[in-house]
Amino acid sequence: MAHLSDYDTRTQYKATIKKTKRLTPDDTDEVREIQLEIDHPDFKCEIDQSFGVLVETDGEFGTPFHHRLYSVADIPTKRKNTTKLTMLVKRCFYVDEFSGEQYDGVASNYLCDQKVGDEITITGPFPLPFSVPEDKSANLILIGMGTGIAPFRAFIKHIYKNVKDFHGRILLFYGAKSGLELLYLNEEDGDLTNYYDQDTFEAIHAFSPRPLWNDPVVLDQAIEDRSEEILQMLSVLNTYVYVAGYEKVREGLDNAFSNVLGSKKEWKTRKAELIAGKKWVEIVY
Repeated sequence: MAHLSDYDTRTQYKATIKKTKRLTPDDTDEVREIQLEIDHPDFKCEIDQSFGVLVETDGEFGTPFHHRLYSVADIPTKRKNTTKLTMLVKRCFYVDEFSGEQYDGVASNYLCDQKVGDEITITGPFPLPFSVPEDKSANLILIGMGTGIAPFRAFIKHIYKNVKDFHGRILLFYGAKSGLELLYLNEEDGDLTNYYDQDTFEAIHAFSPRPLWNDPVVLDQAIEDRSEEILQMLSVLNTYVYVAGYEKVREGLDNAFSNVLGSKKEWKTRKAELIAGKKWVEIVY
């Protein structure tokens, strides 16, 4: 997987903040949905692409700019020379492992602080590894954590709006601390519930057992609870597994799939087959 330093940031565009809305309650981690407008004839971004945000810094780490990538969280729209993109941003902080001091995440805090009418600099677009299979009967197991729902929201909407005759099974596993942080699948903002009437689509939620104590989300348990169906899906060659979210979920996923297949050896073999066939794809951060 490419590192941020590998991406060419020389192609840049100005983007205007058209909307910014907090999706999570005030007493939870802040996640904002931000809509950008890019007025340039050469800019074009699709659902299987990401784009970068450049933030000017003081050059402390040897560079005057901080670069971060974001997935599109909705189907991009283009009218004449103007493109509109939607992104999800979680206001992040990190703790210095040596001093123990807490610092603001550069790009996330910069974007969450933007107001309507403000202008930012974006780069790209860059390719995402998630793509709609050519086989319209292919199965998709989508696993997202937090703002990892962004590419899958656009992906699912695109399949049911723009891809004709897709009839494969789609399971979306989505983890959040609580139902209040379940983006696009809650009572106030149930965008993805529009597709519940599709026989092929189902979303399975996973929550932290004690969200106020910051216990980990039991995403692995949610997967194991659907063992029979997942085992059936993984037994055929046209099943794809796409993962987006926190890097720390990797180990839990491997344990869950090992339990589903019956052993770590069986899962190691099946995962290697998926990776070799470009049917296991992950974006982790």
